[in-house]
Amino acid sequence: MSEAILAAWGRLSLPGVELLGEDLESLSRCTTLSRGMGRSYGDSSLPARGTDRVVSTRLANRILAFDARTGVVRAEAGLSLVEINRLFMPRGFFPPVTPGTKFVTLGGMVASDVHGKNHHREGCFGAHVRSMRMRLADDSIVTCSPTEHPDLFHATIGGMGLLGHILEVEFALHRIPSPWIFMESERVHDIDEFLAALGRAAPRWPMTMGWIDCLQRGRSMGRGILMAGRWAEPHEAPKAPPRAAAELTFPVELPNWALNPTTASLFNMAYYWRHTQQRVETIVAPEPFFYPLDAILHWNRVYGPRGFTQYQCVLPRAAGPAAVREFMDRLTSLGGASPLCVIKDCGPEGEGLLSFPLEGTSIAVDMAISPDIQRIVDRLNEFVIAAGGRIYLTKDRFTRPTHFRAMEPRLERFFAAREKWDPHRRLRSAQSVRLFGDRA
Repeated sequence: MSEAILAAWGRLSLPGVELLGEDLESLSRCTTLSRGMGRSYGDSSLPARGTDRVVSTRLANRILAFDARTGVVRAEAGLSLVEINRLFMPRGFFPPVTPGTKFVTLGGMVASDVHGKNHHREGCFGAHVRSMRMRLADDSIVTCSPTEHPDLFHATIGGMGLLGHILEVEFALHRIPSPWIFMESERVHDIDEFLAALGRAAPRWPMTMGWIDCLQRGRSMGRGILMAGRWAEPHEAPKAPPRAAAELTFPVELPNWALNPTTASLFNMAYYWRHTQQRVETIVAPEPFFYPLDAILHWNRVYGPRGFTQYQCVLPRAAGPAAVREFMDRLTSLGGASPLCVIKDCGPEGEGLLSFPLEGTSIAVDMAISPDIQRIVDRLNEFVIAAGGRIYLTKDRFTRPTHFRAMEPRLERFFAAREKWDPHRRLRSAQSVRLFGDRA
């Protein structure tokens, strides 16, 4: 146990008391929140107050059972995606859903109900969870599943750790034909062409996503690189497995002024034009395909001591391409854009009560913290609400409670589940205080 300054990936830091050890079942007793590798961008993994006891799951990382016939795994909540990939890819298995970073725990994947490049095919991670073992707010331990305490199960998936401490998770891995990715990348000239290309790619490719230049305006607004992929068949793939990815460490914290509209525009221009051919097909390793930024450890230092937030929203398909185009125009005019902007195609809404995706287009953009950041987030949220969309809690730091209520029609069902399983709100985070009015 140690008193510590606990940090989120966006460089927000708050005081708290962190418990770290291998016995998660014992450590989680009388604590207010579980925390994995701290990769949520905002305040969802940070304590509500400095005296709160937060349990770190990182050392509770054992694999408890594995069925090589079905791919079903049962493991402790602190098992990292790094280790899952390292252990199971050589055996011909891979997680059914992976987010854009491998530095996340199994419990964090459930609490955020992470999604990936294949959401239009496989949904979120929670769709592949069979059961969970949890410590509840009253310190009792239960197992929940789609048939056993289903209300607890569905409120926990995407529930940001507010229904209970996840101790163990059982889920199913997918078989893969090789440890390589067959990837097609295409340079796209504007946002309308990008959305059309995403629509064409979705039926053909199980994995799609794109980087877009959100600083451009006019005819080039939303230009970028569309990437699509599938697991390579054995006859397409190299005989040897991929080498371990080289990792560099961003060595220093840049000053706040280093990332500015000029440097961001230069980066975007270079990234766009380095894709010299209109379309390229190639075989790539999974690491650069799924986790390109993980190759640079501590890349969040680029934003300097001010830190940053990521604004991620999903705009429903019914709102049409015009809504995406208008969102991009608003983002650029507000001055919140940066070099990191990702667009993805999302499939139908899952069963997690606060799971993020719905059928439509997801846009994620990193934004440096500035005196104007609250106004920028407010204006974007107002547009998203009007379009019928919503934001991703794992990335959020600035959404107002009134805005979140307006964009989340499932919230009353989530509150009902919390009232049943934690009526005294013993489980809380800085985010739940900000958004839901929990007492700090």
